[in-house]
Amino acid sequence: MRGRDAGRKAIQPDFSKPSVARMYDWLIGGRDNYPVDREACKELLQIAPSTRELALVNRAFLVRAVRYLAEECGITQYIDHGSGLPTSPNVHQVVQQFHSDARVVYVDNDPIVLGHGKMMLAEDTATTAVILQDMRNTEAIFESDEVRRLIDRNMPIACLFVSVLHCVPEKDDPWKLVRDAARRLPPGSYLVISQLASDDEQLRSDITQFMREITGGNWGEVRSLDEVGRFFEGLELVEAQAPCEVSLWRPDSEIGPRQKTKEWVEFGGVARLP
Repeated sequence: MRGRDAGRKAIQPDFSKPSVARMYDWLIGGRDNYPVDREACKELLQIAPSTRELALVNRAFLVRAVRYLAEECGITQYIDHGSGLPTSPNVHQVVQQFHSDARVVYVDNDPIVLGHGKMMLAEDTATTAVILQDMRNTEAIFESDEVRRLIDRNMPIACLFVSVLHCVPEKDDPWKLVRDAARRLPPGSYLVISQLASDDEQLRSDITQFMREITGGNWGEVRSLDEVGRFFEGLELVEAQAPCEVSLWRPDSEIGPRQKTKEWVEFGGVARLP
């Protein structure tokens, strides 16, 4: 889970209910959360004790994937779907270590994320932006003023869907969402995808029901490993033969962070458009 309610219509903040964005923030050691979020996390940890570890592993995967795309693939344009609350290092900070003029657009439908993002990017508006938009509305994202201003559609782009697709219910077809984004990208572009997954059907059901209840329906579902694998159909996986538990994707070292317990995992990878 990566801190956002990205699969839903934008609404005013409701501090009486836990927010996926703020829960994720607490799990990775952030400060932009409230007692209701912390209590929800503690309940979730009783169902899936490795959730904090999972969140940290996922964040490390995001940083490694972006570093790989910037340093080794030369990608200088990024659209981060469901970006969540700012957490250092953010995508633009990683990329701009290698390309000072790299451009990043953050997308989220949480008004709190928009507010924090605008403050964070106040001095970087020439190369970065944050927009308030439902990530399912691909056309609105790609035709937005900020994407038009910053993203050159004739050059390779990296689209990030990192720990967000589980916020999209099956009825809204998250696989079509990924295909719609991919078909708007030029050849040589990349997608980074991870989502919460488990092959334990009962666990999937328990966590999905819990998250839907505490967030007031702002949740999709935990999926099987095979279901997550479908996001990569028609794409060329890089640095891996198949989607994997993300701590295993180009680990920094043999003693790097791993998700040891397996009640659920972040499952995914990095893929290139042919």
